[in-house]
Amino acid sequence: MTEGRTSQPRERHRGPVTLRRDSIPPSTADQRLLDSHLRAEWKTKDAWRALRILSEFVEGFDTLADLPPSVSVFGSARSKPDSPEYRLGEELGAALARANYAVITGGGPGVMEAANKGAADAGGLSVGLGIELPFEQGLNEWVDLGIDFRYFFARKTMFVKYAQAFVVLPGGFGTLDELFEAVTLVQTKKVTRFPVVLMGTSYWQGLVDWLRDTMQADGKIGPEDLGLLYLTDDVDKAVQYIMDAGSEEIEAASARWTAREASG
Repeated sequence: MTEGRTSQPRERHRGPVTLRRDSIPPSTADQRLLDSHLRAEWKTKDAWRALRILSEFVEGFDTLADLPPSVSVFGSARSKPDSPEYRLGEELGAALARANYAVITGGGPGVMEAANKGAADAGGLSVGLGIELPFEQGLNEWVDLGIDFRYFFARKTMFVKYAQAFVVLPGGFGTLDELFEAVTLVQTKKVTRFPVVLMGTSYWQGLVDWLRDTMQADGKIGPEDLGLLYLTDDVDKAVQYIMDAGSEEIEAASARWTAREASG
């Protein structure tokens, strides 16, 4: 039996399309969009590509518009089921579900699978936003509602737009990308009060120390910016922090509405 005909064939999801074996192209939609070597394609293909990008936003907005309050959970796709961060992700997903939050992940394996599993087992809504990649493909089995995206930027918009908070567990470059995008959006007030929780103090403490001792010490960020990150190992404290921030936002919105009505 050839490698391409094993019981678990290579598989790639490209929007609503599933590709396997020799039908899988050598590059992804993101790569073809961003690679400067393919610039000539702008003249013939990118007008259609723009419509495809638009369709991803429309599909995401339409599918996720009725989500209940949700929390996006990030972490490594490479974490094994017996790892501490996998167990932490599962506990977190369950705790968020019990607090009536839907759980949104990237839909893949590792920590993402753990958070989806915890939410699903606790009776909550488990959401997965997948991405076309040459590796780590497919939505995990614990996703109740899933969307496959071609483009990272469309997918990242959905993570922020439909979540009330981010919880970031140990992960790699992709996890750091989501973390710092969220913090930047809060710092620049592109989003209002948006809790960002780092779980796994032994993993994240070095980063937090560097942000304080290097970036803040050199004046690149302020003390209030470092305060945008909440570091903990305690699942209950993480969920309570998110809930408290939600209450503050509701109270602030109510105060703004009352002031508007009074002014007339």
